[in-house]
Amino acid sequence: MDPVLREDDLPEACLQNILYQKSLKWVFVGGKGGGGKTTVSCGVAIQLSLVRETVLLLSVDPAHNISDAFGQCFTKTPTKVEGFNNLFAMEVDTDNDENQTLFEPDDGSETVQLGNNLVKIVLSIFPGIGETMRYAKIMKLVKNMDFSVIVIDTASSGHTLKLLTFPSMMGKALRNFLELRNRMGPYLNQISMLFGPGFNVEEIIQKIDELLNYINTFNQQLKNHEKTTFICVCIAEFLSLYETERLFQELNNNEIDCHNIVVNQLYPNNEESDPNCKKCSSRKELQRTYLEQIKDLYLNCHVTKLPLLEKEVRGVPDLKDFSNYLIYPNYVYPKIE
Repeated sequence: MDPVLREDDLPEACLQNILYQKSLKWVFVGGKGGGGKTTVSCGVAIQLSLVRETVLLLSVDPAHNISDAFGQCFTKTPTKVEGFNNLFAMEVDTDNDENQTLFEPDDGSETVQLGNNLVKIVLSIFPGIGETMRYAKIMKLVKNMDFSVIVIDTASSGHTLKLLTFPSMMGKALRNFLELRNRMGPYLNQISMLFGPGFNVEEIIQKIDELLNYINTFNQQLKNHEKTTFICVCIAEFLSLYETERLFQELNNNEIDCHNIVVNQLYPNNEESDPNCKKCSSRKELQRTYLEQIKDLYLNCHVTKLPLLEKEVRGVPDLKDFSNYLIYPNYVYPKIE
């Protein structure tokens, strides 16, 4: 399936580079709430559906906004998006799924439940373990599905930062735990007796060892620039730009690829603008200031600028129209039929 236009015909400031990177398997979209992150996620998924065989749009935002965006109810099972042959969507709540399994072997053998076993007692000393394992399990689940690329609509920036930084931190903590276990080897049986016959230290150590391998695999996926990239979405305001820079720096510190910044909701700067609107003029001037800062901060990134639209983007026709701005940000194109 060929892209809509040749690469030479496209403006530099767009997300067409995402479409041309055929090796991509994971496309994360994140940013401060209220910046249009979910709408951009939907637009990216729609454009990818034009050039990939199958696309999954996965929301891990508890707000479940992609159902609202498409006007269609999505669940934890991939569902075909109405109006598309190769675009699927699913929503998973990583915060409230108390029955999510901690470890589930591929052979279908007995699983260890996060909420009702002794492994949880030991692992609970690591803050965020449940949330990170649910993310890792989701990625494992969809990786085994037959999709060409997965677009992940993340939650808020703080939530996302915790996800991105936790695998490295958790891996280090677990390695230290296993090293302590090696030093205490002769005393493990005595420790087990203190907790009673139901406390099996060796079982716990085995599960932690498996968990460490699991997290390492998850971490490798995030850091593979050929397979994973992150798109930061913001608006031209101080708090949004501040969070974007914090997110961008954490991505770099954790060796996660990010070379696309989307600046959303920009006031038009053309003859259609009302010159007598002082509020509009003031807002445009403020946005111009922050756009200059964005230009200086992200010299090596594609900075895609999206206009402030007159109406809310909801439903498949609106989302298809909006998706064109991601690829043709300086032009107005007809609807994708």
